[in-house]
Amino acid sequence: MSRFLRPAGALLKNYSNKTVVAKPIRWYAAAAPVSYEQTLLNVPATRVTVLDNGMRVATEDSGAPTATVGLWIDTGSRFETDANNGVAHFLEHMAFKGTAKRSQTDLELEVENMGAHLHAYTSREQTVFYAKCFSGDLPKAVELLSDIIQNSKFGEVEIERERGVILREMQEVESDLQEVVFDHLHSVAFQGTPLGRTILGPTKNIKSISRKDLVDYISTHYKGPRIVLAGAGGVDHGSLVKLAENHFKGLGSAYTGDAPEVAPCRFTGSEIRVRDDSMPLAHIAIAVEGAGWPDPDYLPTHDCQYYYWFLGQNTWRWCQQRL
Repeated sequence: MSRFLRPAGALLKNYSNKTVVAKPIRWYAAAAPVSYEQTLLNVPATRVTVLDNGMRVATEDSGAPTATVGLWIDTGSRFETDANNGVAHFLEHMAFKGTAKRSQTDLELEVENMGAHLHAYTSREQTVFYAKCFSGDLPKAVELLSDIIQNSKFGEVEIERERGVILREMQEVESDLQEVVFDHLHSVAFQGTPLGRTILGPTKNIKSISRKDLVDYISTHYKGPRIVLAGAGGVDHGSLVKLAENHFKGLGSAYTGDAPEVAPCRFTGSEIRVRDDSMPLAHIAIAVEGAGWPDPDYLPTHDCQYYYWFLGQNTWRWCQQRL
């Protein structure tokens, strides 16, 4: 998933004659101080409705001619075990391989004919399926999303084909050292906890994950109270609620056994060093314990995180140019 960052103007000039001039960050310097109330004037109101099955519907209606609508599911690699680590990401890959109503080709043609985009991603704490479309096509987009998470067939042929795709993806990730360093960071910062595992999982798990593993994971984690249907852009809240009631009424809220719990993931101050003198560059990641998602300080600290990440990236690029 790509990140869209604000443009930065911090440049070090005249390096050759040792004169260093640092310009201020443009977006930071140009921002006039405004109150919290003034900021909210141009932000559409967020409306939230809870359905009978516990599923939440959230919208921000800006009146735009396009819309983005998606399912944010409270599950990811954090909810896996050593035995099935990688199943959430595998499941994301299988979601677009055909349902009881649509083949993979039918699904792709339907999305293409709408001029829409259908995407998904898996993180340590979420699995997300979302669509970008014209506002008038929102009912069709919601129906597609509901079909994907409730009626996927998980055919054996498709599972074997996607198994190879994921194994190749793992090889690509292993060659991307910027990705590797963050996996190492999680492995030591949250050592001994589910957050220390990778999202893709180990190779041995990918080679052994079965259709039963995928179906069991859905029946365990894809429950109404753990899903948010969110829409932004040209989205009418009442209409989206009705669509959700129609298409997601089959999602249950009860568990056959005990409801899955999130294991506490302690933060451990530690370090790991992987040395390779043949490499021309060093990849370094540093983390400190911060506010969790439910914490009211999460968003302010998240903004600060991007500000300093930004400065680090520009300094890093400048250093690379001089090596």
